[in-house]
Amino acid sequence: MTKIIFYLTVFILLCMSKLHAQDPSIKTEKPKQSFESEVKSISTKIENITKEEKSALKTEVEAINVELENGKITKDEADAKKQKLADTKAKNIEDRVAVEQENLKNLIQQKVDGKIKATDSTHTSYTFYFPAMKVKNKNDKTEKRTTSQFVLAFGANNLVTNKAVANSDFYYWQSHFFEWGFTENTRIFKNHNLLHLKYGFSVMYNNLCPTDNRYFVTAPNSQTNLEVFPYELEDSRFKNVYLVAPLHLEFDFSGKKSNYGNSSFSTHKSVRFGIGGYGGFRIKSKQKMYYNIDDDKIRIKTKGDFNANDFIYGVSTYLGYKETSLYLKYDLNTLFENNAVDQNNISLGIRFDFN
Repeated sequence: MTKIIFYLTVFILLCMSKLHAQDPSIKTEKPKQSFESEVKSISTKIENITKEEKSALKTEVEAINVELENGKITKDEADAKKQKLADTKAKNIEDRVAVEQENLKNLIQQKVDGKIKATDSTHTSYTFYFPAMKVKNKNDKTEKRTTSQFVLAFGANNLVTNKAVANSDFYYWQSHFFEWGFTENTRIFKNHNLLHLKYGFSVMYNNLCPTDNRYFVTAPNSQTNLEVFPYELEDSRFKNVYLVAPLHLEFDFSGKKSNYGNSSFSTHKSVRFGIGGYGGFRIKSKQKMYYNIDDDKIRIKTKGDFNANDFIYGVSTYLGYKETSLYLKYDLNTLFENNAVDQNNISLGIRFDFN
């Protein structure tokens, strides 16, 4: 608002000076130099200051690029030098233009005091240039509010039975989960970096290894129970594969980053916390059993639905730094559809979100 009033004052004074010159009843002395010519001179100086500083910045940046290409400095050192140059040139423009603005202010005061003549007979109109103080780098790019990530997660997997994981029917470390997928990460607010919406798709593999030489058997009443296998099992494993669509509200504390005097937002550069859920459907179920009879190694792989729910939905959360997080997910629906005892899948592990 101050600049608008300042420029408007200059314009009004110019108009008054022209009217004053056109009125034959008004007589004034003829000073040595006109107001209009002085204003034009100052305006030109301000324009030239910006051109000079930008040209000098370009030359010095090109010199830094040559040093980088010749291996004399690292990329980080080159970026630091460019940043310092950009700040210096911006300060130079600000300081030099401030001097010319002070000269213009004094000129207006002289005009008010009548020390400068009303008009210059050789000029009838003028263009004023008051350029912005911001120095932009040619490598600046339009900032994107949405980024993409490849997600990879793995860890321990088990079942919550009667609201507890303790005394489980499944080995804690041999039972595991694996997940991979792709997500989009969108900053919710244009000028604030804390809240992000994270969405996409994932393929989940949930494995369970029963204890005490047992395996899953589907009974005639459509219930799936654990029973003891007649031979000594080397390995017994039950796997369910799901295709799901996860959705999380992510709190990203990365903040802003500075690039040659300009500010932009960073993602996955600091502490992150996500909370949300997922929903999808079961792709397949499979049970594997490995055992020996005398010298024969027997491998049995059985595919079927095992009375497992066709659909899956649950809640999940993660907390970490940069791309690495501690990851927890819990199925709100039961693993088996008709079992008398409710059992819900739970997973805890490490998650990576690679930009």
